[in-house]
Amino acid sequence: MDRTKEAIRIGIGGWVYEPWRGRFYPKGWQQRRELEYASRHVTSIEINSTYYAAQKPETYARWRDAVPDDFVFSAKAPKRITQSRRLASTGGQVDTFLGDLAHLRNRLGPVVWQLDRNAQVDRDDFTAFLDLIPDTLDGRRLRHVLDVRDAAFVNADYVAIARARGMAIVHTDSPDLPQIADISGDFVYARLMRSRTWIETGYPDEELAAWAALAQRWASGEDPAELPHVSPVAAPVQPRDVFLYFISAAKERNPASAIALLSRLGIDTPGM
Repeated sequence: MDRTKEAIRIGIGGWVYEPWRGRFYPKGWQQRRELEYASRHVTSIEINSTYYAAQKPETYARWRDAVPDDFVFSAKAPKRITQSRRLASTGGQVDTFLGDLAHLRNRLGPVVWQLDRNAQVDRDDFTAFLDLIPDTLDGRRLRHVLDVRDAAFVNADYVAIARARGMAIVHTDSPDLPQIADISGDFVYARLMRSRTWIETGYPDEELAAWAALAQRWASGEDPAELPHVSPVAAPVQPRDVFLYFISAAKERNPASAIALLSRLGIDTPGM
């Protein structure tokens, strides 16, 4: 069964980027309407501004109302939380962040908890921190994504911790960050960070074809063995939603990468 249109979302990181003006956004397009435009040409956007600063509830509500009904945001948790020396002490901040994020309502998709490379993760502190993160928000189920960049912590135990909580682990395709494709939840979250400035679509055709095939395999329930795994325990075979974002690298090319991959998958977007 082809679950592509329902299960796979392809997007970009953020929507405010000056080099996209006149390249992705039409020349002269109003900056205040950039989210409106972007959300009609990709099917999801990872909000990165939440990582750097708190956003007001009315800001989330404005973003919610600017996008189509079937559009979904993901959002990065604030670094003031994920870079805390004692993660287990951040419960109040977690509640405040998620309470504000709730204003996205049904436009809210996965929440990403990124622990940077310079953080040496303590297992007990980490598991206590995960216990602070709720499974639901205002009666809606939450989906959480773990992006631990401490290479020493990325092992089979980490996968077991994530699986026990049904949290996904980011599959980051990057030459600079730990790569782990173990499936730990009922959805897959991938961040692609190899776009090249000299290629119009960021990625050559053969690589886009390969990512399209992987997205379809993930959606159908496969766990591609050729990707890097750290756990000897295989994930169960079951259909999964897939969130795939083109992030960083040659950022000016990322919208074109997302649009090209959507086209390969036969996923339509509303357009303007």
